[in-house]
Amino acid sequence: MLASAAGTDASAVSWDAPGGGAAMTEHAVVIAGGGPTGLMLAAELTLAGVDVVVVERRTSQDLDGSRAGGLHSRTIEVLDQRGVAERFLSAGQVVQTNGYAYIPLDISDFPSRHNYGLALWQRDVERILAAWVLDELEVPILRGTEVLGFAQDDSGIDVEISGDRSLRGAYLVGCDGGRSVVRKAAGIDFPGLDPSTSWMIAEVEMDGEPEIGFRRDSVGQHALGRRSEGEPIRVVLTERTIEHRGEPGMDDLRSALVGVYGTEFGLRSASWISRFTDMGRQAASYREGRVLLAGDAAHVHPPHGGQGMNTGIQDAVNLGWKLARVVDGTASDGLLDTYHAERHPVGAQVVHNTMAQVALGSPDDRHQALRDTMAELLGMEEPRRRFAGAMSGLGIHYDLGDGHPLLGWRVPDLDLQTADGPTRVFALLHEARPVLLDLSGGSGFDISPWANRVRAVRAEHEGAWELPVVGEVDAPTAVLVRPDGHVAWAGDLADPELPRALDTWFGPASPA
Repeated sequence: MLASAAGTDASAVSWDAPGGGAAMTEHAVVIAGGGPTGLMLAAELTLAGVDVVVVERRTSQDLDGSRAGGLHSRTIEVLDQRGVAERFLSAGQVVQTNGYAYIPLDISDFPSRHNYGLALWQRDVERILAAWVLDELEVPILRGTEVLGFAQDDSGIDVEISGDRSLRGAYLVGCDGGRSVVRKAAGIDFPGLDPSTSWMIAEVEMDGEPEIGFRRDSVGQHALGRRSEGEPIRVVLTERTIEHRGEPGMDDLRSALVGVYGTEFGLRSASWISRFTDMGRQAASYREGRVLLAGDAAHVHPPHGGQGMNTGIQDAVNLGWKLARVVDGTASDGLLDTYHAERHPVGAQVVHNTMAQVALGSPDDRHQALRDTMAELLGMEEPRRRFAGAMSGLGIHYDLGDGHPLLGWRVPDLDLQTADGPTRVFALLHEARPVLLDLSGGSGFDISPWANRVRAVRAEHEGAWELPVVGEVDAPTAVLVRPDGHVAWAGDLADPELPRALDTWFGPASPA
């Protein structure tokens, strides 16, 4: 019997399978995993009008731990593009958090409204995202539920979930972490490096007052830190072995503290204790038919530089609008291949730079000499800008071929003057729609064949166009901006490449 699925969008339906089998519910896209990547992807799809459901094994959004500790500049920018950045900024602490192997990288001179990092634990990032995505956008989430397997066919994908239930969708996206069930079931290889170093990490209360900061010894680098007075202390300890059985407990933590500091500092309690390693792996492909991967399901690496959560959120923003256009039929299935083409190199670069940072943290004198050399290099202008651009995400450039110097870069957040009053570029992206920004002051361009997909805005701007890392570029008279904020085309409105770019990224022109 056909019926509206409880707690879901009205466009989702459920029915009893023939013969009394598992009940099945249909959605356009099924997302496995309700962490930052999965929530951001759900938001992007929902803003684009696509029906989506999130499958999350946790029964609540609460985290036992919070390894990720902040948002980088480009992530804050993409949240600004959706009009929600202030929610995160008001909950965190603005700091210059960018660093390479703990070598500070100041980005305060970068041309961005958010030329800084934000100290904000992952649990708080998830809480704010969930309030937006689940409460305001009303994305349905199946908590306490796991994806067990799936079967693809020419018209969709059947997803088996726990509780003797199934979901039917057009696509399944695995945002289910480094041990991704979705990736494994899809048969996607996950090559890379096995771990060589293990760290214990915990958030604790102590009777004593340890000295906050870093310590290096023959084993590696250790750290004790806290965000502000009265908050729990964050402990990160390099371990002597990578061979462990099970999760660490209080006795393990006490022993490790004594081994490094000679005391446990009156360790009283720990809200959570965990481990991580320097394993670095990346999915060979971010797509297998109707299955896609994002976040840790696509790439795992050490947390050096705090890039994991940020990379996952940016994966979601790149994928979301493309998947939406394929689902609604305005773009061909081939558009999804650009997701791998653009984001796989970004993930590879993150895996590579975290490997290098681990090596720079090795405790012997030779590696210390290398670290000193690297610190000297990063004190120079060009290396600082290049590495800071990579770490902050502001230096990400997609290879979209030849064209204007802006092509493939994220668009600068220019101050604009329009017929409706002053605005800025990122504000034009709040609805997650592409924008053709006309700064020519002339007769414009006939956008009507794409008007149901692309917003045309006439505006004026005074001043230079400047990109982080690159510097100042020639100002175009018009620019075509994708929903993720990257430039799909720039130049003169009479350029014959403009209609081709519109067709390529947003589907063919509608007949008059």
